[in-house]
Amino acid sequence: MILQGLFKLARGNAKGIEEFSGTKEAFSASLAPLIAFPLVGAMITAAGGDWKTAILGALSRLCAVLTLPLITYEFSKLFGKTNLWLRTATALNWCFWLVLPAIFLAALLGSFFVQFGLPLIRAEKVVLELVAFYLLWNRWFVFKAGLQLNIWRALLVLAVSLVATALFAVAPWTAGLPAPNLDFASLP
Repeated sequence: MILQGLFKLARGNAKGIEEFSGTKEAFSASLAPLIAFPLVGAMITAAGGDWKTAILGALSRLCAVLTLPLITYEFSKLFGKTNLWLRTATALNWCFWLVLPAIFLAALLGSFFVQFGLPLIRAEKVVLELVAFYLLWNRWFVFKAGLQLNIWRALLVLAVSLVATALFAVAPWTAGLPAPNLDFASLP
């Protein structure tokens, strides 16, 4: 059912949202890999001796991952659609994985552009912009279909979700804040 829902939502079929369960268990299952990958990445970074980067990376990524369901819930409350938030958040979590086939197709498209004379740097820029636009459209579409919103409300939720996610994902690395001085050697 998840793959059918992803395939439908990826093509712009609003019925795809019905393939996702609105249970806590389904939501937890959709969230688990999104939490596991940042934790594994942090452990690999920490194993290399860079504890500060590992902790900052794990916390910022976890906050970014958890921001989307939180925003989905808050806007569902605002718009009187709380009965739809869990299914929508579950679908959004699974739709994250559309990035993989999108990048594959973009690489294929980029190679065609290069074969027809477009410089490699320009081809990369074009296909990355296409992937980004598609993924933004997909998130907007899932908000619209899942929470049964009009175009403008779905755009509002999309904009807020992008800003909030970016704050957690990017701001810790660019804010110029000093990393905490974590001295793990002194721990018992």
